[in-house]
Amino acid sequence: MVFKKITLIGTSPESFDKAVDDAVDRAENTLDNVYWVEVEEMGVEIAAAENREYQAEVEVAFELAD
Repeated sequence: MVFKKITLIGTSPESFDKAVDDAVDRAENTLDNVYWVEVEEMGVEIAAAENREYQAEVEVAFELAD
């Protein structure tokens, strides 16, 4: 098996958990063979957002097709 990792950044106005869920949901909906996700960083956007925007940077690993 060969895997590829990509970085996604999920966002949510509610929480870090929901920001991670946002990234994981997108990965599962657009990639095949997703095996695991590693949360790398978390941050909160406050300057450009009217309210807080929680952000979670995640690495997604998926198996490459033969």
